[in-house]
Amino acid sequence: QVQLVESGGGLVQPGGSLRLSCAASGSIFSIKDMGWYRQAPGKQRELVATITGGGTTYYADSVKGRYTISRDNAKNTVYLQMNSLKPEDTAVYYCNAGYLCVSSSYGTCSDYWGQGTQVTVSS
Repeated sequence: QVQLVESGGGLVQPGGSLRLSCAASGSIFSIKDMGWYRQAPGKQRELVATITGGGTTYYADSVKGRYTISRDNAKNTVYLQMNSLKPEDTAVYYCNAGYLCVSSSYGTCSDYWGQGTQVTVSS
């Protein structure tokens, strides 16, 4: 059974930094993309950043220049370094493993989500 476990959320003052981690565990053959999404109260879940297995990254305009996504393929782990945090960054952050395959057989790939970690930016 595959699990994604996030860590690193918390309360931080505006201008501060946090680093989120997400480790995928279980029977994993390959993971195509990994990424972070967030959902603020009363809003829809939105894409924050993604990274391919080859290291190609994508960032939402709202976090570009402040957040950095990275990935350790050997550990099936993705990180999100968040700097210059703003109150509007407050949300539950979710880790996503896109097209995670548990074997090389056809039909064993799916998307997986973590349980979410709260990030609160407030003075």
